[in-house]
Amino acid sequence: MSWGGLKKSFNRAGTTLMQKTGQVDRTIDSELDGEVAKYKTLEKELNSLQKDAKQYLDAMRAMTSSEVRLAETIEIFFQAAELSSEGAMAGHAYKRAVDELDTGVGRDLDVPYRHTVLEPVGRFCSFFPTINSAIDKRNKKLLDYDAARSRMRKLAEKGSDDVTKLPRAQQENDEAEAIYEVLNSTLMEGLPQLVELRVPYLDPSFEAMVRCQLKFAEEGYEKMSGVQRYFAETVRDDYANGQLDSQVESILQEMKDLSIYNNGA
Repeated sequence: MSWGGLKKSFNRAGTTLMQKTGQVDRTIDSELDGEVAKYKTLEKELNSLQKDAKQYLDAMRAMTSSEVRLAETIEIFFQAAELSSEGAMAGHAYKRAVDELDTGVGRDLDVPYRHTVLEPVGRFCSFFPTINSAIDKRNKKLLDYDAARSRMRKLAEKGSDDVTKLPRAQQENDEAEAIYEVLNSTLMEGLPQLVELRVPYLDPSFEAMVRCQLKFAEEGYEKMSGVQRYFAETVRDDYANGQLDSQVESILQEMKDLSIYNNGA
């Protein structure tokens, strides 16, 4: 930081301290403060949306990868079984289905999702640093204006032997006020527009997100339906009626009846 910039920082810090102690009046602009609060809410929510949208895609990739590993293990269990076994055929079909789904994540979800959801949201979020910089600059110029106004008033009230001080203070006040007003007006006009644009901007991405999810879900349903035909038609009813649970408990009991289990006990 240059000496001039460092000096301004010290002066502003001093002005802030004197405002806290009541020695310098502080300008309150509740209207702009309200718009900044709305903008800050937008910034927080958009950054959260960007993070969550990326986590969703990561989760979908992790899910299909886990399904592939799960299918590989299930297929190993049936490797020694006859190919005509319904369980073996279902295991092989499931492996093929999840492999295709894992590949489909990149084709039907990853690439279009990044292009239509993550990238647009990311571009919106990329505006925030510039806007925050403008808000910070406006706040600094407001401090300069408050300090200049305070100096001018003190000279006007107390007077000075140097007749040039008051006109110079008046000029500094007018210049500080003009700079502040330009920045303040720009934000006052731009922030509400930015907040209002969030819905029409995000609408296409929201629709695209739903379409991407729908396409992937439809493909997943189609692939799993192909696997389901290898199971008996009564399996779903058996599950609903609790009979599958009974079958599992029966197998577990047979395991407990094995001599290796009893010897272990």
